[in-house]
Amino acid sequence: MTIRKRYTGLIETYRDRLPVADGTRLISLGEGNTPLIQLQNIPRLIGKDVDIYVKFEGLNPTGSFKDRGMTMAVTKAVEEGSQAIICASTGNTSASAAAYAVRAGIKAFVLIPEGKIALGKLAQTLMYGAKIIQINGNFDQGMALVKEIVDHAPVSIVNSINPFRLEGQKTAAFEIIDELGTAPDYHCLPVGNAGNISAYWKGYKEYSTDIGSLKAVTNKRPVMCGYQAAGAAPFIAREMIDHPETVATAIRIGRPQSWDLAWTAQRESEGWFAAMTDEQILAAQKLLSSNEGIFCEPASAASLAGALHDIELGNIPEGSTIVCTLTGNGIKDPDIAIKQCKDAHPVTIEADLDAVKKAILDSL
Repeated sequence: MTIRKRYTGLIETYRDRLPVADGTRLISLGEGNTPLIQLQNIPRLIGKDVDIYVKFEGLNPTGSFKDRGMTMAVTKAVEEGSQAIICASTGNTSASAAAYAVRAGIKAFVLIPEGKIALGKLAQTLMYGAKIIQINGNFDQGMALVKEIVDHAPVSIVNSINPFRLEGQKTAAFEIIDELGTAPDYHCLPVGNAGNISAYWKGYKEYSTDIGSLKAVTNKRPVMCGYQAAGAAPFIAREMIDHPETVATAIRIGRPQSWDLAWTAQRESEGWFAAMTDEQILAAQKLLSSNEGIFCEPASAASLAGALHDIELGNIPEGSTIVCTLTGNGIKDPDIAIKQCKDAHPVTIEADLDAVKKAILDSL
């Protein structure tokens, strides 16, 4: 009988590609190793000869891709002696930071925009015991305050301006190549603070230059396609914006912290940025759940919405292999999901066999 080695997280898996020493205490919840799921029904529905895969980051420990970066950020904070971490957040970062702080035995402070955080994310952060500070302002204002507070309080920032966050997040690109045996032709991502598109591009570039612990051998790099919500699209405006608005709360950001890195990823990969309306984003979320059985949060669906849009326009040609990153789990934002299903009311019947049989047969 072959005993398979237990998976213990992305730092251990890609240790030789990450800035950790042999004696570093790793703060991990077993993040990474998320499924790369090939879509079976949507390509047929749109009538296009494309292979579409989704990297479902919603199956990380706290339900979002943020755990990839947080394991590295908190590991390095603890290594440097920090007793507390801080972040500004639209929700996912706060949940992840709070969970990893608990794991490390340190405190977490999170600044969130009042009334602008999805219920599932707020519940997580509360349950993990973080100190939540609500501000009368948006994420960008919170981020500005976090960058200032480090000069006045002994806390370490774990937003994506922390370079160790991107080090952890780049491992998603490693995993994709390890599974496909090469890089995809196109990689589509939601873009809010722009750390993720920057990290993926870093990962693809590193994979093509040095193998180390990696499994495949490839010099191929994908075209990077970043999709924003139309009401929160500074990369489309080519300038920062002050009042971003979108139903996709995770990318409701007008002043991305990884602005320059994201433009570098777009330019070097010969990719593009585009904006999707809230209606397109929500339609893609529903399409994915009702046809593929994959439930992601609204911001995640921006990647699929954008990919389908560009496939239809011919910007992504038939015959292409496409990976769409789904950044967070649909359970993160239950209110939006329930609103989308307002016409799907439960059927109430008597508790007997004939009534159940009739309800089933009437629906077939």
